[in-house]
Amino acid sequence: MDKDLKIAMVVISIILLIALFEDSKPMLNSSSMTPSKTTGKTKETSQASKHSSEKSCYHNGIELKGKVQFVDSFPDLKIKYVSSFADIHVEFVSSFPDDCGQWQEVSSFPDFKVQVVDSFPDIEVKKVNSFPGMQ
Repeated sequence: MDKDLKIAMVVISIILLIALFEDSKPMLNSSSMTPSKTTGKTKETSQASKHSSEKSCYHNGIELKGKVQFVDSFPDLKIKYVSSFADIHVEFVSSFPDDCGQWQEVSSFPDFKVQVVDSFPDIEVKKVNSFPGMQ
């Protein structure tokens, strides 16, 4: 029993040291993906380390690019179409919606579901033919 307690204390100490070491690393802002020295895998850096002029393409954890399905109920996001002062400019594309604000309308297997409303939207959207993205 005493041996098990010592092993547990050593394991907890190592975990605490690793946590302290990870917290003491300086934040990198050269890219959004940096390799981790301890695991060898890539991890995403925090949004605070990104350049301040870069706006996030997320709303409530939903990435605002990709395949979208328009629904009448149970949406992931409620939007309102506006002609000015929009939160995001959206370009509807027929394929490869890879950039922020590029949406491809689909009827199945969407990345997120959207409901168009007239009041109390989550975000306001302006349809554009070029230069999509957060405003």
